[in-house]
Amino acid sequence: MSDYLPPLTALRAFDAAARHMSFSKAAEELHVTPAALSFQIKSLEEHLGRPLFRRLNRAVELTEAGRALAPGAAEGFATLQAAWRAVRRQEDDTSLTVTAGPALTAKWLAPRLYEFARAHPEIDLKFSATLRNMDLERDDVDVAIRFGNSADDGLYSVPVRKEWLTPVMTPELAEQFTTPESLQAAPLIHDDSISFLTPPCDWPAWFRAVGMDFTPTHGAHFSNADHAIDAAVAGVGVALGRRAMILKDLTEGRLVAPFKVALETQGRFRFLCLPGAEKKPQIAAFRDWFLTEIEKTAHISDEFKIIPIEEVSRP
Repeated sequence: MSDYLPPLTALRAFDAAARHMSFSKAAEELHVTPAALSFQIKSLEEHLGRPLFRRLNRAVELTEAGRALAPGAAEGFATLQAAWRAVRRQEDDTSLTVTAGPALTAKWLAPRLYEFARAHPEIDLKFSATLRNMDLERDDVDVAIRFGNSADDGLYSVPVRKEWLTPVMTPELAEQFTTPESLQAAPLIHDDSISFLTPPCDWPAWFRAVGMDFTPTHGAHFSNADHAIDAAVAGVGVALGRRAMILKDLTEGRLVAPFKVALETQGRFRFLCLPGAEKKPQIAAFRDWFLTEIEKTAHISDEFKIIPIEEVSRP
């Protein structure tokens, strides 16, 4: 049996059929007739010297050889597709795909994007609101905006200001809970999306920042930061809100931050792209806009006494 690879068209036919477990669906995907696809797979089996599929009455199933070949074929075509997309992106100066977390997209990016779109009508901007780890070499993404305190080895990374947290609530609730001490009796909202931060930036840490030793035992927990803030806007309780997540609701009066003590986290947002990609005009334009927008609201921090989390962390 020769070690030379069979024709790419035959491998592509096998990959599609193995994924769909159907010759007709694979043929539809590849825009060929079922007979043509069956011929390609038959030629592949002849090249290999053994069958790859068992043909049943109305279905097919992989043989042992087929099961051995399928993962490598799928991975190989995925790698080729990623390389093809990467080459196309190198030549494309008009489209830009950005990924950011759902909370940042909803609370910070989306309300501001019209300004970027108006300033750069030549850029076709696409957004993917997800926290999934992206491979900027393989995924069809140009820029990632991520929050945390991890290293960004091998990437072009521009970190921005550290995030801080402070209690926020509706104006109506603020009339009931007028001091930090009174929050011990308030319905507290917990944002579990930042539970990965070290040291922890939670309600007990904020209470220590204002000189209190209090650990809440009740309250609503949310896995998404924007859901926690939306609950506070609805009057459910008092949320410990991150700066980026609360700015719009604070400036428009839906929430207030009556206690001017904020807890600075070790986490920050970072602008990420592949090394060298920051020179592309659409990526450079988005980076400059992103950093400028952050600086526009930097003065809000001046209203608060900001205490670094290290100063209140338990040993």
